[in-house]
Amino acid sequence: MKMRELPGGERPREKLWERGAPALSNGELLAILLRSGTRSESVLDLAQRLLSAAGGSLTRLSTLSAEALCRLPGIKKDKSASVRAAFELGRRLMAEASAPAGQPVLSARSVYEQMLPVLKGRQCEECWVLFLNHARLVTGRERISEGGLTATTVDCRPILRRALEQGATALILVHNHPASNPEPSKEDVAVTQALRKAASAFDIVLLDHVVVSDDSFYSFRDERVFFR
Repeated sequence: MKMRELPGGERPREKLWERGAPALSNGELLAILLRSGTRSESVLDLAQRLLSAAGGSLTRLSTLSAEALCRLPGIKKDKSASVRAAFELGRRLMAEASAPAGQPVLSARSVYEQMLPVLKGRQCEECWVLFLNHARLVTGRERISEGGLTATTVDCRPILRRALEQGATALILVHNHPASNPEPSKEDVAVTQALRKAASAFDIVLLDHVVVSDDSFYSFRDERVFFR
């Protein structure tokens, strides 16, 4: 059914204005982002097909690259950009809401829960550092590096420089594995050991290195790797 054939109150934009965004289905919200359909299908049908291509999962849809989206019939650069921008805004909102400044770190799980909104669905590895004070309260967090599908480069020097600038007395290293397995690689182990030794020279303690995947995590401290 073409959009013009729908009653006014059932068209996604009008429905949003009248009932609010929570009243809309995922497909209807996507239709607003896509703005228009094709000659052969309505924007609602196009949005539903886009969802179906991701198995009905918004999480899976959020991981599709711009190139992968553009390979779908009816999706070109402008529509792909709108969808990608919406998901990125959602990630940033969740990251802002989960900002841990002033929060105590009680466990590796608390680190995982704080960082999952930032890292969930990312298609390349990112390395982040949490900076803590003497009371083990988080004073800030920063992304240190971003890499490819399976690796990111970690340089100890900028981490320690930022820690000294912030007056941090402890650090927690966090990075993600885009695949579902959070088990650390040999490179992850080497980076952890190198940062722990370098930080100790400045009387800064590396409390943990937490590897995050979308549904699980690995803690070097919990597994007693370098941490006794």
